[in-house]
Amino acid sequence: MMTICNICPRACKVERKISIKDKGSTGYCRCGMLPVIARAALHHWEEPCIAGTRGAGTVFFAGCNLSCVYCQNYEISEMQKGIEVSVERLREIYFELIAQGAHNIDLVTPTQYTHAIFQSLREPLPVPVVYNCGGYESVHTVAFLRKKVQCWLPDLKYSDSHAAARYSDAPDYFEKATAAIEQMVRQTGPYELDGNGILRKGVLIRHLILPGQVENTKGVLKYIAETFAPGEVLFSLMRQYVPCGRASEFPEINRTITDEEYEECESYMEALGIDEGYVQQKASSDKMFIPAFDGTGVLKK
Repeated sequence: MMTICNICPRACKVERKISIKDKGSTGYCRCGMLPVIARAALHHWEEPCIAGTRGAGTVFFAGCNLSCVYCQNYEISEMQKGIEVSVERLREIYFELIAQGAHNIDLVTPTQYTHAIFQSLREPLPVPVVYNCGGYESVHTVAFLRKKVQCWLPDLKYSDSHAAARYSDAPDYFEKATAAIEQMVRQTGPYELDGNGILRKGVLIRHLILPGQVENTKGVLKYIAETFAPGEVLFSLMRQYVPCGRASEFPEINRTITDEEYEECESYMEALGIDEGYVQQKASSDKMFIPAFDGTGVLKK
């Protein structure tokens, strides 16, 4: 397993230790090379083309290459709650989820474990693999996974570099994320749904509206409209923001978004002609939709 790490745009170039239990170095993500998983279960709260009727086979990984102060998964992304598993166990988890009826294998925040994931997918799965990430990816890592991942589910969090720096410690976020997303689209081609409306291949771009950041959202929407042709990508405009993590330390985002903020963003999206994808209801802004990161499905029974 490769340990000199340049997986993500931070390009730490450190020799990452294999296990988090070992002595040695980690990069910005503070993770070893072996995956740490907080939950592996059917998940019904993704977009309809991912969750379907039976649920996505979601694997929540601990750690992250971003440091979003408002992360709803803060206890696993920053506090790294989870259980370390082998590559072999990771592949077993995929098949356990498939046996439960999962439409796909939905890898949530997987970037820091790219090499272990690659190994776990040496043989194709009978369902699509969804790479559900924060968008802060390297083009070469996306290319590395070209034959392993059928569906990409990246965030596009920021068009504003100041917001990206303040809230996610990534001032180059927009440049890196857009380059990676364009590579994802080159690899998959236009999105395709099966007869049940489940994403078979393609890219679904997510954007979470942040409080007081309407212009940031408009910049993202403008980029989507100017970059991708109709039928090329799906887009999800999310209003589910609730203050989590360290949001209380940033008073300007320590609230949910207002109806006026959401309506302004949705109207702008409609004016740009972005109509292939999803919007969210106000009721989505509730911590009840955050799953329990209690190790469900991680250990072999």
